[in-house]
Amino acid sequence: MLLIEHLYTGTDETTKTLTLSFDQRTKSRLRTTLDSGEDAGLFLPHGTILRGGHRLLASDGDIVEVCSAPEALLEVRCENLLDLTRAAYHLGNRHVPVQVGGDMRGGWLRLADDHVLADMLRGLGCMLSHLEAPFEPEAGAYGGGHRHGDDDDADERPGPRIHEYRSRA
Repeated sequence: MLLIEHLYTGTDETTKTLTLSFDQRTKSRLRTTLDSGEDAGLFLPHGTILRGGHRLLASDGDIVEVCSAPEALLEVRCENLLDLTRAAYHLGNRHVPVQVGGDMRGGWLRLADDHVLADMLRGLGCMLSHLEAPFEPEAGAYGGGHRHGDDDDADERPGPRIHEYRSRA
């Protein structure tokens, strides 16, 4: 079995690929299969959340690119920004991982397909569509619990920080 323990940030070419669902990409310990059919074991630092396009260094020296698997999702759209914000609030209040985006038709939210949440969102006046797409939700408290960078013991606890800001450059 191929052992994968490190993220890779170098410039070498990708030699293998690994397609995972979002749930699988949140696990730091995972027995899986590369797209080539080769068995692999992920042993990454606790709190690691893999994103499509991340690259990993395998024990045999190969560079493995992570691909986000298409998943059954709900896409949420609203007639106005206030209603979309309200929907995002209610999903966040339930700690639902949400991908935020937009296109020429306006803003949208995407979440894992769930009939209970779909009913709630329809009740809020949202328009829903079902789709199969890679799921890349906002970074947040998916590992290590809710925390902020200024917590006294923030460096002692594993896991991602809850706030990740875009650079203004």
